[in-house]
Amino acid sequence: MEFLLDPNVWIAFAMLTALEIVLGVDNIIFISVLVGRLPVQFRNRARQLGLGFAMITRLLLLFSLSWVMGLKADLFQVFGQGISGRDLVLLLGGLFLLYKASHEIFVEVEAREEDAPPQTDGEAIKAGGSKLFWSIIAQIAIIDIVFSLDSVITAVGMVDQIWVMVAAVVTSVGVMMFAARPIGEFVDKHPSVKVLALAFLVMVGMALTAEAFEVHMPKGYIYAAMAFSLAVEALNIRARAKRQRLAAVKAE
Repeated sequence: MEFLLDPNVWIAFAMLTALEIVLGVDNIIFISVLVGRLPVQFRNRARQLGLGFAMITRLLLLFSLSWVMGLKADLFQVFGQGISGRDLVLLLGGLFLLYKASHEIFVEVEAREEDAPPQTDGEAIKAGGSKLFWSIIAQIAIIDIVFSLDSVITAVGMVDQIWVMVAAVVTSVGVMMFAARPIGEFVDKHPSVKVLALAFLVMVGMALTAEAFEVHMPKGYIYAAMAFSLAVEALNIRARAKRQRLAAVKAE
């Protein structure tokens, strides 16, 4: 138990947990957007399952470190560019994210009423909601693999002890589970924020695709751009709420 008294262990744990939470922002936004398509009674369960899959995927990859690191070896070359197993996973995940985010933007902007989830009760609606539920869980599981792979490779580069990695992953997913519901509800309540979140996922998809071809795009730039956009939108939301209050006062 002496290792628990080592300050270096706790510093490594804190840094890795913080990094895992930051890297998990992509996952939370993706889950929040997809879950918003479900009837209300299915949403919280879908969030928990989605983040549960994320934790299980990360832990399985952590316990398969030799295989994960082997994914960095080139499998073949295309125009002199070495392509590894990791590159293929990032490429397919990036393309999937680009497609899914673009499709969701179309649904949100052009086909909102046509594709909106049903809100009334009944056996037919329950069956349809259940089918959509498992479809969304499958999509979350697919993208979890992509996000988890990058997360685990980053963790391996920061920490040597696997138990520290496991503790950091479990803690970070616990924090994300706590934050996922309020974030999801906020995104679902404000359509303009939802479109911004989808635009963020488009940028992440592009970054993953570029990363597959060894073109590194620091996520800090993407997060900074998204933070600025959200700050502007927060001002718009505040101004809109103020106008609505003034209109209500005048109506009285």
